[in-house]
Amino acid sequence: MLSRNTVAAVGSAVVLLVTLGACAPADENSPDAGGSASTSQPTCTPGALDTRTPGKLTIGTDNPAYEPWFSDNKPANGKGFESAVAYQVAERLGYPAQNVVWTSVTFNNAIAPGPKTFDFDINQFSITPERRKAVDFSSPYYLVRQTVITTKGSKIDGAKTVAELSGAKLGAQVGTTSYQAINELIKPSAAPQVFNNNDDAKKALENKQVDGIVVDLPTAFYMTAAELEDGVIVGQLPQVGVPEQFGLVLDLDSKLTPCVSRAVEQLRQDGTLAVLEKTWLASTGGAPELS
Repeated sequence: MLSRNTVAAVGSAVVLLVTLGACAPADENSPDAGGSASTSQPTCTPGALDTRTPGKLTIGTDNPAYEPWFSDNKPANGKGFESAVAYQVAERLGYPAQNVVWTSVTFNNAIAPGPKTFDFDINQFSITPERRKAVDFSSPYYLVRQTVITTKGSKIDGAKTVAELSGAKLGAQVGTTSYQAINELIKPSAAPQVFNNNDDAKKALENKQVDGIVVDLPTAFYMTAAELEDGVIVGQLPQVGVPEQFGLVLDLDSKLTPCVSRAVEQLRQDGTLAVLEKTWLASTGGAPELS
């Protein structure tokens, strides 16, 4: 089965410096962006964690699941950066691919307060203090940059500075840090438009209802190369304050959070995350910095 082969191929490409064992502790010097679960030593028995379904690991993500994070809107095929990361985390936790169950959860529902229908959710969730009041986050698995895209010949095509975007009509998906970046970094004169998902935002751009939309950098590369006719990357927005990072979402105070965070740390330490990023995500070449 292709998904199993994809995961196995990545695993064999990396020299594992840590063993599965009982979730060996993460490096004390590694970034701590996890959730609010206790810092006491957890029991991370491989394949026997306190999951929603004994012996199974339930992973949530949105529908549709977008490129390059997933492929063909099929999270279970092991293709795409986040699908591959999810299966690698599952493997470190002692759950082979056949014991992974995927469930569809909207972006906003995943980070809303209340019990979850998943053990963890992976869907480009940026770790923020506000969100951590409602959910737990794992250690980060990806460093994020927000990026403005447009179409050739638009009023912001060729913009070199954030100031040149202030008079533009911009938009982004609801509840995302992309939308937050418009309000806090660009501060356009016109209120930004909000969309239910990136497909709706893309359609608005195609229909010239907005001059540009803001998405994360890998999504910007994919949209401008494969989905938008005459798509153009205007540039990456400045990094302000603490670097933006993606983390896996878990229920608030989940007993799984320490184990999942340690699995992510293992993937960072043994080089797996770097391999997956190189395999599935485009480089930052061709995306200028906006001053």
